[in-house]
Amino acid sequence: MSAASTPLRDIDDAPPRDRARPQGMALPFDLVLILGVIGLAACSLVAIRSSTADDITGDPTYYFKRQAIFFAVGGVLSLALIKFDYSRLRVARWWIYGFLMASIFAVKLIGSVAKGAQRSIALGPFQFQASELGKVLIVVVLAGFAADRGRRLQERDTTARIMLLALIPAAFVMVQPDLGSSLVYGAIALAILYFAGTPARHFLALIALGAVAISIVLVAAPAAGVSVLHGYQEDRLTSFLHPSADTNRAGYQQNQSIIAFGSGQKTGRGERATQTKLNFLPEHHTDFISAVVGERWGFVGAALVLSLYALLIWRGLRILTMAKDLFGALVAGGIVAMLLFQVFVNVGMALGIMPITGIPLPLMSYGGSSVVSTLLAIGLLQAIYVQGRASAATKGRIMGH
Repeated sequence: MSAASTPLRDIDDAPPRDRARPQGMALPFDLVLILGVIGLAACSLVAIRSSTADDITGDPTYYFKRQAIFFAVGGVLSLALIKFDYSRLRVARWWIYGFLMASIFAVKLIGSVAKGAQRSIALGPFQFQASELGKVLIVVVLAGFAADRGRRLQERDTTARIMLLALIPAAFVMVQPDLGSSLVYGAIALAILYFAGTPARHFLALIALGAVAISIVLVAAPAAGVSVLHGYQEDRLTSFLHPSADTNRAGYQQNQSIIAFGSGQKTGRGERATQTKLNFLPEHHTDFISAVVGERWGFVGAALVLSLYALLIWRGLRILTMAKDLFGALVAGGIVAMLLFQVFVNVGMALGIMPITGIPLPLMSYGGSSVVSTLLAIGLLQAIYVQGRASAATKGRIMGH
């Protein structure tokens, strides 16, 4: 059955089985979702502590302590959102969109430059990366816009506007340059269109337009002497096709990552993890944290981490079906897509089956902006869960009378 035949705007007409359950002593939040997040946080801290012990001379726990602070701050904010009336975000969606664009422009104006990219704003000892928070904000904006056009979701105009709302900030993020985050924005927009019941013909048209855009960026524009992507970005996008052809430059990181995964075998190498310990694997605590897990704890460790992500995706989809309204369902769907896309691309690039785009592994990679933003998204999922159950309980009492 296609997405168009079961749009989420009919969500209240077919309440899922979970809505009919008696509340009894039920917890006021999704405990399984929280346990999944705690499990990933623990895996992240263990992996970062073991892989960065030799990175900062005289302070072997430097990254570990900072990551723990990020989890603590994000956890408090996430818990604060559980009782928050998320429908207010729908009303404030244009203010949120304005803040999103302003923060992206602020990075361009006053952002600090690191490794040739201007992606963050220095806030004392920490860095604020607007594109990471923007992933959550764009979910809210697009979900609010789609919910307000609930009776016009089949129209081409609605599809075009949703994509345009996502592609405008994505284009400015790409200029920073941050190709990975801009791709996440596009994936979120497509997911919200899908969950809203957009007709299949619209997706076919978007796929065709995407193919044309890629051809222009990678072929036509360079042939005309216009470079849309930076040279290193083009190398990264193409090196994964032939990683062994350039093992010392563009293909170096992926080759080292593949070696790390392979050397881990079933149960990992532990403290004998030379790829990480001897710093053969660059960015081992950020983009390639999954390779660290694969080398140190092998297939067993990697399977555990992926199982925790599967748990998060499952609970997110379950919360989607429990939402009290279309807006909540679309927010949940957008968050699920955000998490799933980042996990798929990050692990894929570490295994050499996806190009390197700089997408972090949610709740695993080191980085305050990514960790806090992801935990804010988890908090929104919890708010949707809580209010969905409350709405179901109210309907149950009304029907009982």
